[in-house]
Amino acid sequence: MVNQQRLIDEFIELVTTDSETGDERVICDLLKEKLTNLGFDVKEDHSNEKTGHGAGNIVATLDGTLEDAPKIYFTCHMDTVAPGKGIRPVMKDGYIQSDGTTILGSDDKAGLAALMEGIRLMKEQNIPHGKIQFIITAGEESGLIGSRHLDLSLVDADFGFALDSNGPVGEIITSAPSQVKIIATIYGKAAHAGVNPEDGISAIQVASRAISKMRLGRIDSETTANIGSFHGGTASNVVPEKVEIIAEARSRNDIKLKAQVKHMVQAFKEAADELGARAEVETKVLYPSFKFTEEDLVVQKAMAAVERVGRKPKLDVSGGGSDANVIAGYNIPTVNLGIGYENIHTTSERMPVQELIKAAELVVALVQECAKVPVPQGIQS
Repeated sequence: MVNQQRLIDEFIELVTTDSETGDERVICDLLKEKLTNLGFDVKEDHSNEKTGHGAGNIVATLDGTLEDAPKIYFTCHMDTVAPGKGIRPVMKDGYIQSDGTTILGSDDKAGLAALMEGIRLMKEQNIPHGKIQFIITAGEESGLIGSRHLDLSLVDADFGFALDSNGPVGEIITSAPSQVKIIATIYGKAAHAGVNPEDGISAIQVASRAISKMRLGRIDSETTANIGSFHGGTASNVVPEKVEIIAEARSRNDIKLKAQVKHMVQAFKEAADELGARAEVETKVLYPSFKFTEEDLVVQKAMAAVERVGRKPKLDVSGGGSDANVIAGYNIPTVNLGIGYENIHTTSERMPVQELIKAAELVVALVQECAKVPVPQGIQS
């Protein structure tokens, strides 16, 4: 029942509206207009005052037609990575793709288009539903900064679904890791590299020794660690006195994550002590992990909806974070759903039209499954 051309036209409109992360004002205003026209009560929070981004998060509410149904929410993000200006989409062999000079922006405008089409179908078919909220975030591509500053006073949902995973429709991400950012600053001592190097302490040497002792990459099936950047030194003839390293650790197991972070921090401090330098190390949890099972209602509803649209549910885990992590951390159970986009964050990005259609069908199916209420005692269906 999806209106394929309407869905494609909406997707094209969204991806051709520039919205690189940090510059979300235009896309935010467009989405607010669209949601208002669909009958939502639309609010924009003031998170941009804290994030410095071009817009706040949108929380849009559609009152339910069923009093006893669970209150659900859907989340997508409005921003894209760069290069995302002047996108010119191309239709080819059943795909909508980038012309090769920019990204496409299906991450996450495919999710947005699917949500819009799903609501239109619900209204056209008079499908009964409980209360529905859309949480559309800014700054997801900037470390989930929008959802991390979401105004929770606007949110009223029992559980929900993120439409922001690159698997095909039918994939359900039930677990994703927490991430800790590690910023280490090593202070050595400057000296002339040719005249009196023995009087200096190389911050680069200290940092290199620390990193050489770290467990990095794939630690185990749940845990990873990485050194992302390494900056320091001024000239080849100066023993470098300062280096800054930015690193991360992730795990779906909080005990393992704490152990990995402790190991990395100790490596910096021990190397500094050994060579007479000083290490200042800051750690910050960027977002929490989440984990759900088939015993959880949010997973059961997602699986039933996938089956309703003719796909076989596939429960999976992720090594990456999304707004689902942050919002689940607010004690609102959330799973992330595959919507089929491919090669995201590259100029080869593309969106299969059939997956876009199936994603819109899934939105309707989720609403229908979540609208099911228990049959009153003594009454048989």
